[in-house]
Amino acid sequence: MKLGIHAYAWCSQWSNETLGLIDKVRNLGMDFIEIPLMCLETFDAAAVKQRLMSAGLDAVTSTVLLGDTDITSDDARIRAKGVEYLKACVQATSDIGAKSFSGVIYSQHVKPAVSRPTEQSWRYSADCLREVARFAAEMGLSIGLEPVNRYETYLVNTCEQALKLKQMIGEDNVKIHLDTYHMNIEEKSFYEATRLAGKDLIHYHLCENDRGIPGTGLVDWDEIFKALSEIDYRGFAALESFVDCTENMNTWVWRQLALDGETLIKEGTSFIRTMQKKYGLA
Repeated sequence: MKLGIHAYAWCSQWSNETLGLIDKVRNLGMDFIEIPLMCLETFDAAAVKQRLMSAGLDAVTSTVLLGDTDITSDDARIRAKGVEYLKACVQATSDIGAKSFSGVIYSQHVKPAVSRPTEQSWRYSADCLREVARFAAEMGLSIGLEPVNRYETYLVNTCEQALKLKQMIGEDNVKIHLDTYHMNIEEKSFYEATRLAGKDLIHYHLCENDRGIPGTGLVDWDEIFKALSEIDYRGFAALESFVDCTENMNTWVWRQLALDGETLIKEGTSFIRTMQKKYGLA
C-alpha cells in the first residue's frame, strides 16, 4: 500500500507557493502527495511535474464539482461545463505524470437538494462521466468515484452506490475511492464496504471520525486494515485530515482538532504505519 498525505493538511489552495510541500512529503518518507485541483488557474503543471521528478515522489489528484459544474444539473450548459472542467482536471493530472484522479466528481458538492436523486440524475452523471472516462483512458488514467456523506452529496453515499454508478458508466478505468470519515457515517461496516470495493479500489482516505489524528477516535482501524490486507490492496492511501478552514472548499473545521498540522501528520502517520505493519501492508 502506498502511503501519502493530502496537501490540505497544510494549505488551503495549491499554487507555486506550495511547491515546497512536495519536498516536505518526501522528507516525511511518504510515497505520494495528493494535490487538489479546485483552482486550476493557480495550478502550474510544468512546475509541479519538475518538483515531483526532483523529489522522486508520486502524486494523485482530486477535486469536487460546484454548482456551475454540476453534471446532474437539468441545465445542459452546466453539465457541459462540468465535463469540460473534469477533462481539464484529467489533462492537468496527465501533465504532471500522475495516473489517478478522483473525488466528488459525479455531482455538485453540498448540493442544496430537497428530494432524493431521480433516475435522470443518475443518467446525467453516468453519461457525463462516461465521456470523461474515455478521455482519461486515452491518457492511461483512472478516475475514482468517492462516496461522501449525506450532508455533502445526495447521489453517492456508499460503496454500493459508487459501484452502481460505475456499472452505469461502463468504462473499465472508472474505479472506487473510499474515505473512512464518510464511511463512518454512511456504511454499516468498514470491513464489508472495503471488501465490496475489492479490485476496483484505487484510493483510500485515512481519516478519523472527527477528521482529527487517526487512531484517536471511533474509526475501527482493525476492520479496515483486515479488509485491505484480504484484498491485498497495493494502491494509494492518503491521510486526509484538516486543521484549518480552506478558502476554496468547505472543510467545516470549527475547532482545533490537533495542536497543528505537523503534530497531526507526525502522530497520524506513526499510527497508520503501525497498522500497515500489523496487517502486512507496509
